[in-house]
Amino acid sequence: MNFTEAKKIYDEKLGDFKIMALASCVDNYPMVRNVSCVFYNDKIYFKTDKNFRKTQQLYKNGRVAMCFNGVQVEGIAVNKGLVIEEEGRVFEKKYKEFLWQSYNAYSHVDTEILIEVTPKFVEIWDEDKNRNAYQIFIDFDTKEVVEKPYD
Repeated sequence: MNFTEAKKIYDEKLGDFKIMALASCVDNYPMVRNVSCVFYNDKIYFKTDKNFRKTQQLYKNGRVAMCFNGVQVEGIAVNKGLVIEEEGRVFEKKYKEFLWQSYNAYSHVDTEILIEVTPKFVEIWDEDKNRNAYQIFIDFDTKEVVEKPYD
């Protein structure tokens, strides 16, 4: 399997949006919580309040891991500023389209920042049609892919 094929599987599994678990760690203190994500430009985006504990952790250490249903993403999170300041307001439009209830309840424009996660390494756990488990490892920097059966 080549990078393009593996990336297609990754994209199909995540779709346009998901609620993902986000793990971060500072000073040997790990935290995990759910975030509402949308996917575009080959990145993962979510918004959060600039005053939350998770945000304070991300300021200190942008290395994160995210997970949804057998797809684990390791990447680098960057604060892109206020949600309403994004050029073209792409996130805001997609978030409103896919996550209307959250958008309506939590769109506090003066404290909501946009976090962009660039995937570096992805691990996908899945099964084939015969229920044989396998893993796909995708290195986004080198574009290398390893597929292996899981015993």
